[in-house]
Amino acid sequence: MSIKNLVSLGLLIFVPIAIAAEKLEWGALTVFGLSAIAIVPLAIWLSTATEEIAVALGPSIGGLLNAVFGNATELIISLVALKEGLVDIVKASITGTVVSNLLLAMGLSMLLGGLRYKEQEFQPVVARVNGSTMTLAVIAIVLPATVITTSNVVEPSAISHLSLFVAAVLILVYGFTLIFSLKTHSYLYDVGVVELGGEATPEHSEHGEGKPNLWFWVGILLAATIGVAVVSEIFVGAVEEATAGLGLTPLFTGVILLPLVGGAAEYVTAVRVAIKNNMDLSVSVAMGSSLLVALLVAPILVIVGQVIGQPMDLNFSLFEVVAVAIAVIIANLISLDGRSNWLEGLLLLATYSILGAAFYFHPV
Repeated sequence: MSIKNLVSLGLLIFVPIAIAAEKLEWGALTVFGLSAIAIVPLAIWLSTATEEIAVALGPSIGGLLNAVFGNATELIISLVALKEGLVDIVKASITGTVVSNLLLAMGLSMLLGGLRYKEQEFQPVVARVNGSTMTLAVIAIVLPATVITTSNVVEPSAISHLSLFVAAVLILVYGFTLIFSLKTHSYLYDVGVVELGGEATPEHSEHGEGKPNLWFWVGILLAATIGVAVVSEIFVGAVEEATAGLGLTPLFTGVILLPLVGGAAEYVTAVRVAIKNNMDLSVSVAMGSSLLVALLVAPILVIVGQVIGQPMDLNFSLFEVVAVAIAVIIANLISLDGRSNWLEGLLLLATYSILGAAFYFHPV
């Protein structure tokens, strides 16, 4: 069993502790902290199970599975928060997930991989395609805010209808990106699905080099998903009171804290493969996760919000729009040449730190 799996297995002890803390009313801050820690190992096991099932099912179906369920933890947390009416935090978490994947995950990968290898290479064509698609996502985020800024009076129903139309277009575009990456131009993305599940597991050691035990990992996937859903209810229930007690705004909570909790699995995977000198896969994980959130998770939340009566739309604040644009621009500039080193990773992390400080001191 890998070190990552051993650590995540040990951290599972926080799941019953978090449940007990909520039942015994240990206080919002304690419940918030314990449930946040509890979500991390569940997210890692959910991600690991998805990767192992992808290996068992083969490259085509496996790639699709990873593409659709890669950010399941963030989606579950956001759906729970949306159900509770925390729309501002949900919208901020969309911004934060895109920013953290492009700047924090990719920055850590380039920094730690660059400390071990003087220079690392990856396919620039994939980075360019992902960068172009992320530009569309930025446009989708900018437009609703621009409509409001440039108009005297905008009916809420108009923004709602615009958001639904944009959401439908984004989902359609994401479908076409799957066809592009898994079918017509799959050779460009041949960074090895097997690499994700390449570390030894009990099933690998028992059955040699054969494929993972499909039903074992399906069971793990279901258990982890249920666990994330249960703990997310506890986490979201305590988040407002706890963060208010810490003096944190809903904007900072959504942009910085929630992505750190929900995106732990992506960060671990991206850094792990970068240290193994597989920057192709590391960049694909970081940028692919941002694409999944911007083109699929956000539109799903808009549609679900309309269905359950929560006013979820794509009208982000100007500051959030600027933050996403900065993240996309700097990530594109650094990845265009298909090479990375520790200094470029440091630049991405510095940008993330500055944005994080700006969100912390933002008065809203």
